[in-house]
Amino acid sequence: DLINDGFEINPYDPCVANKIVNGKQLTVAWHVDDLKGSHVQTAVTDKFLQWVKDTYGSIGEVKTTRGKIHDYLRMKLDYTKPGEVAIDMIDYLKTMIASFPQSWWIGGRGTGKVASPWNENLFKVNPNSPPLPKEKAEIFHSTVAQGLFACKRGRPDISPAIAFLTTRVKAPTQDDLGKLVRMMTWIRQTVGDRLVLKADGSWTLKWHVDAAFAVHPDFRSHTGATMTMGQGAISSTSKKQGMNSRSSTEAELIAADEVSGNMIWTKLFLEAQGYPIKQNILYQDNTSTIQLESNGRKSVGKRSRHLNIRLFFITDQK
Repeated sequence: DLINDGFEINPYDPCVANKIVNGKQLTVAWHVDDLKGSHVQTAVTDKFLQWVKDTYGSIGEVKTTRGKIHDYLRMKLDYTKPGEVAIDMIDYLKTMIASFPQSWWIGGRGTGKVASPWNENLFKVNPNSPPLPKEKAEIFHSTVAQGLFACKRGRPDISPAIAFLTTRVKAPTQDDLGKLVRMMTWIRQTVGDRLVLKADGSWTLKWHVDAAFAVHPDFRSHTGATMTMGQGAISSTSKKQGMNSRSSTEAELIAADEVSGNMIWTKLFLEAQGYPIKQNILYQDNTSTIQLESNGRKSVGKRSRHLNIRLFFITDQK
């Protein structure tokens, strides 16, 4: 229907469409039957809204919100401050907190405090910890799923904890529950925090990528990455690496390889949206890895000659 109305689908995301109206871009993004449209002229959005009602009103009522604040997919998108958007999931997190069993809180009834969502034991699995009974295991699974939803939208600060806890939902133990309680205690302490995104006008994508070497029980490393265009993490990831590495240098190289696909896709998507990206920068703090990424096989030594050629894909993209 959108194509027939003159819209062009973004080739890198089939749920985003654009149309030039009065010399400015009308953008529509959707998830199932939840649409979000934007244009600088109110009259254009009025006309598009009427088109939606005329096209789909016979199926059901078309409910709308207009203005600077929108509830969208359990997020409150706040455009009140010019030039930025705040992603507010406070109400969603309050629901998580309210449904969390009171007896599980640190200090009883949620009076305890923690300094971070996890500690140095996050990725350690205690084989002697007793399994949770079925009822507790189901609550554990449900709470982790809620946390996964939140961290992928407005609370990326809990991503490492979620990355581990999602691997434990099939057979959680008492030790795993302690890690979930710590994360929930952090959420309760910081329930009012919002993710604020702002572009600095440089048309530069800045990706900060790092790896924690051999921190998992099977000695695989962990990748962490964020992308910003000025302020706030527009994109972020925290995941266990898909292969074992023999050094921190190799772990950093694997991290860059895992993120490189998203780096390329993001640039192509934004350019298809009409935003000319000037630079797409990968930041790392390991000199040896940077040399391998920059020079490819020319920088391979005795300790890195075994690396699969696919890990030098990023060399071709510089």
